[in-house]
Amino acid sequence: MMADSDDGEAGVRISIYGGSDAMTVDEVVARVRAAADEGFPGFWLPQTAGLDALTALAVAAREVTTIGLGTAVVPIQGRHPIPLAQQALTLADVAGEGRVTLGVGVTHKPVSEGWYGIPYKSVVGLCDEELRALDGLLGPSRRADVDGDHLSAHIELPIKIARPGLVVAALGPKMLDLAGRYADGTVTWMTGVATLRNDVVPRLRAASAAASRPEPRVIVGIPVCVTSDVAGARERLGPGMAGTARMASYARMVAAEGVAEPVDIALIGDEATVAQHIDALADAGMTELLANVLGDPDERARTRAFLAARSS
Repeated sequence: MMADSDDGEAGVRISIYGGSDAMTVDEVVARVRAAADEGFPGFWLPQTAGLDALTALAVAAREVTTIGLGTAVVPIQGRHPIPLAQQALTLADVAGEGRVTLGVGVTHKPVSEGWYGIPYKSVVGLCDEELRALDGLLGPSRRADVDGDHLSAHIELPIKIARPGLVVAALGPKMLDLAGRYADGTVTWMTGVATLRNDVVPRLRAASAAASRPEPRVIVGIPVCVTSDVAGARERLGPGMAGTARMASYARMVAAEGVAEPVDIALIGDEATVAQHIDALADAGMTELLANVLGDPDERARTRAFLAARSS
């Protein structure tokens, strides 16, 4: 968890979403290096069906030493908390103090049941037990003593390096309660200003306060495209966002936001317009923008230049 940027306008970090299409570790390292060279304080990599995100980031951490690294996110299905904590601590050891955040989540029903054979109706309970164990294993005691309906974990790890951050992909009330109780905050996706202000941030803050934890991190993953062709960008980006919104949890976020279509949540427009969107998200409680930079090559270059300048 690196220090906040000096972005006085919005008071938030601006980090880069690394994308799900990197198929080699060299590609991941190149993307991390590019983000660091541009001046971004953070780079987040998702866990998909491809590379193991934590392993790839460990290589990148050794190669590129000036940028924070995180996973957004690693599904807990198939990841017992003991080896997951060992992986996160190993990455933190490679990276050095304050650079690593482990982001975890419960993915979606088709993945949970289709890939892992884990009924989705039970994932909140599984997540509760996983987070209880991770909170202990990553905390000062480095110890877990959990006997649950879904897993058991009894160990004390001898690894005494600095604790990595821990955030949870939490959108619904039960998951937000878990994020506030056991983690440092949340990382969202397909979530706009109204939903953050009215639902996500108040619930998360209340849960953190009840657990006597610090003010939570609110990392908002969202598509960003700085462009002069708003209509064209919306037409190009809309189908992909509509496809993502077919997932039940994201569909709920779109409905809660009250927008006509998913692309309405994206930050699309010229520099002044996107800056206003970022300010609105910050006012709603966002502490870090996780920018999924989209558009044609020129738009992506323009977007990254604007975001890098704003984050410096």
